[in-house]
Amino acid sequence: MNKLILNIMMLLLLPLIAIAQELKLGEPLTLSEATKVSEINNHPENYFGKRVMIEGLVINVCAARGCWMDIASDVPFEKIQVKVVDGEIVFPLEAKGKTARVEGIAEKMQLSKEQAVEMAKHQAMEAGGTFDPATVTGPVTFLRLRGLGAVIQ
Repeated sequence: MNKLILNIMMLLLLPLIAIAQELKLGEPLTLSEATKVSEINNHPENYFGKRVMIEGLVINVCAARGCWMDIASDVPFEKIQVKVVDGEIVFPLEAKGKTARVEGIAEKMQLSKEQAVEMAKHQAMEAGGTFDPATVTGPVTFLRLRGLGAVIQ
């Protein structure tokens, strides 16, 4: 009898355990359809300043403050970065390797050579690596999402 009750309790708790594994951060997601990362990367001018939702594998997370994460594209070797204001949302390191749905505003980032050197230096420090300023040869333009909300599973 005790075994039967235990089995019934486990069956009732399994959905709660699955829900607990979903981490919601920031604003609730409002969009119903995800835009492919490759679509945003291939046609950024169609998305600048617009709210979009993406979905993909988290391939990297800021180790220092959890202020950004890289989401893999649907196309091999492509990605998009999601950046948030430090402290408003903190992406946990444990998100790496999990699937995330993220809403944010597509932004075009234009950095001078000096700004690009500082950003690359900062990223190398966060990753625990070394940085050679000579690797930055000029101004840098890239696309990222200003993250508003995320669900990590």
